[in-house]
Amino acid sequence: MNALVAIVMGSASDRSHADRIAAAARGFGLDVEMRISSAHKTPLALLEILESWERDPRPKVIITVAGRSNALSGFADAAVSVPVIACPPPSDAFSGADVFSSLRMPSGVAPMLVLDPANAALAAAKILGVADPEIRRRVAAWKKGQVEKIEADDTSLRGERFNGDGNTVPGKEC
Repeated sequence: MNALVAIVMGSASDRSHADRIAAAARGFGLDVEMRISSAHKTPLALLEILESWERDPRPKVIITVAGRSNALSGFADAAVSVPVIACPPPSDAFSGADVFSSLRMPSGVAPMLVLDPANAALAAAKILGVADPEIRRRVAAWKKGQVEKIEADDTSLRGERFNGDGNTVPGKEC
């Protein structure tokens, strides 16, 4: 039984952000389901979606994607017993201060906040990996790939030569 990353968006305008989360989650071998429902506009439909995920026997993490006034994350977390990660899309409105609606929650409501879509999927994989050694192995392999990329970039950089003004001249002594 594959673990599930359930993504709920507040509106279709959140789709590209949710797609990036989904792609990263699939990279860890996780099943992904995406839905659109609003805590403000369609709360009863949202509750039905959350209840169906709650009944699904697969291990799961729910990731919410909603900007502006993010009632979605708190509503979802209050309605389910599984972890909820808020991953609001970036916003220039109000100098990005709308992120505060994802931070301040009432007592007993505790969605986590991860701003980067790929990192939200990574957090979900790490949570699910606590009980699933295969997911944990995939996360470890991904992390090893990150280390290898940095080391390869450093090796490449050290192979370059620099001229007097700090610019690189590949393969030449300066």
